Amino acid sequence: MVPLPRTMSRAAEALRERVPPLTALPLPHKVDERWLRSRWPVKELATPPAGSGLKPVLGDEGPPLVGHMLEMMRFGPAFGLRRHELYGPVSWTGGFGRRIVALSGPEATQIALVNKDKAFSQEGWKFFIEKFFERGLMLMDFGEHHLHRRIMQEAFTRPRLAGYVGEMGPALREGVAAWRGSERPRLYWALKQLTLDVATRVFMGMPSGGEAARINRAFVSSVRAGTAFVRFPVPGGRWSAGLHGRKVLERYFGESLPAKRRSSGDDLFAALCQATTEEGDRFSDADIVNHMIFLMMAAHDTTTITSSAMAYYFAKYPEWQERAREESLALGDDVLDIDAVEKLETLDLVMKEALRLVAPVPSLTRQTVKDTEVLGHYIPAGTLVGVSPTVNHFTPECWTNPFSFDPERFAEPRREDKSHRMAWMPFGGGAHKCIGLHFGSLEVKLLLHEMLRAYRWSVPESYTARWDYVSLPVPADGLPVRLTPR
Repeated sequence: MVPLPRTMSRAAEALRERVPPLTALPLPHKVDERWLRSRWPVKELATPPAGSGLKPVLGDEGPPLVGHMLEMMRFGPAFGLRRHELYGPVSWTGGFGRRIVALSGPEATQIALVNKDKAFSQEGWKFFIEKFFERGLMLMDFGEHHLHRRIMQEAFTRPRLAGYVGEMGPALREGVAAWRGSERPRLYWALKQLTLDVATRVFMGMPSGGEAARINRAFVSSVRAGTAFVRFPVPGGRWSAGLHGRKVLERYFGESLPAKRRSSGDDLFAALCQATTEEGDRFSDADIVNHMIFLMMAAHDTTTITSSAMAYYFAKYPEWQERAREESLALGDDVLDIDAVEKLETLDLVMKEALRLVAPVPSLTRQTVKDTEVLGHYIPAGTLVGVSPTVNHFTPECWTNPFSFDPERFAEPRREDKSHRMAWMPFGGGAHKCIGLHFGSLEVKLLLHEMLRAYRWSVPESYTARWDYVSLPVPADGLPVRLTPR
């Protein structure tokens, strides 16, 4: 018999595929505009030390109890841009029962991410996701992070990436072909299932089936739990489902690990078991379990979001869809290897523009471990800090017509992404820049290549996707498209 909390969690997940969360329900434009532009009493975060010459960080709590959580989730980048407009690149806001400093704009974000004085730690992530992604690479700091990253890099060498592409290609072609007969799919959910299936096969060497579906559900529950409003294990709630998901994943990877240690497989799980630096450093069993849980989350969610955003813009701008399709068809019918994937220039341009407009990770969390300053503003130790790629991606100083879809901005000679080191940062920056960015880019391009070969897809001219920012950006309606086999 399936326990009641698990049954409730599955029911809630099934409902979510059809019904958007309350924060994404459509409201009249004037209501949204008034909500976004509402004002609250301005206060100082903390008084700067006497004689320091530093300015206080200004901001506001927002509504009682919830702070600005609902606006963050409903408006996404628009909320960050509004705060930047009100307070500048350094401000604070109330949310999740905390005061959170927001750093926006290229100069402020560079200070935190380059982190020359080591004032900004990854401790900030622990508040949101440690219960579910304990000791993942993103939660580690300084020397320990550097050591673990060096070991993990052995699983992302070019020969390894070439092997992963070789595994992904047939799986993606098979998965995309299975959509035939679905004329009006909610594409986000189809892509999510496909990327999860590919992740279990390529990352874990695990075939599709009942066990894979169970593991996939555990990942989904763990990812969604981080931004739960009720942060207690209430039956049927996201926090409870996330805790259960974490236990499922720990048990699976722990039980599978001895066989992976002995294997010479090409999947990522085996690669982490075998990874050894020149100095002989290796991961412990506990390290591998923690890193696998984190990497599965980081890989499949960002891949789903990016491929969904690309598919949406291809539907809205069919001339770009046809241009990309011509390049894909020119490569013939064989499943692509890594060299061929890297030749897909139009897909590369559209992917970069989609990453700019819909950053898969809209905020990077840090916590100050000592008193510090950013652009002359005093930030005390122990402050939760959110670094915002999304604001940088719409900064007029860096981008021409920043709200327009224009992939050519990434082509030579324009290269607007080079206008500032932190103008375009969908993969983060500094020492914690995403270790799997090349893997993810290859998977997304290979997936869209297979879609272009197999189908044409469209949305009504009047349709505009609304992105739900409850956790990571998701099309609130699942992205319904008209899918036509070629």
